[in-house]
Amino acid sequence: MGLQPIIRRVWTRHKHRPLAHCSYKRKWLYLYAFVHPESGHTQWLIVPRVRTDVMSLVLAEFAQAVGANVRKQIVLVLDNAGWHTSADLVIPEGIHLEFLPSHTPELQPAERLWPPVRESLANTSFPDLDALEAKLLERCQKLTPQREMIGKLTHYHWWPRDVSGLSSRI
Repeated sequence: MGLQPIIRRVWTRHKHRPLAHCSYKRKWLYLYAFVHPESGHTQWLIVPRVRTDVMSLVLAEFAQAVGANVRKQIVLVLDNAGWHTSADLVIPEGIHLEFLPSHTPELQPAERLWPPVRESLANTSFPDLDALEAKLLERCQKLTPQREMIGKLTHYHWWPRDVSGLSSRI
């Protein structure tokens, strides 16, 4: 998410032209979204950049938040972004990464979270990254309790419903 605006169509009265104020600045924040598709439970992290060392910190934060350890194993499905697949990536105990085939974002449940997040940013110009971060934080806080909606959005019909037996196969 960045200071470059997301422009969307809007409804107006007949013969009135809508105005969308834009400021094309190329500064970015990155939103990580972790979702448990069956329950709709989400974890969000806003970070200033994407790199392997930042991804290692994000994974550590996620592992701590969900209580991943030797007894509680978590399988994370990721795309093949360079910072996800780097040999320098530090993977916390209890976290196992499963990579999707290349060029298949439609298989990633978390990808379905971006439209509801972006909707709150549409046709808005932010003066700086702090204002953008505040809006993202507000949006994530509003989406987090909407577990039923998120579950319907992210839980594909072909995802397994009962994964209790997976931990013995990891």
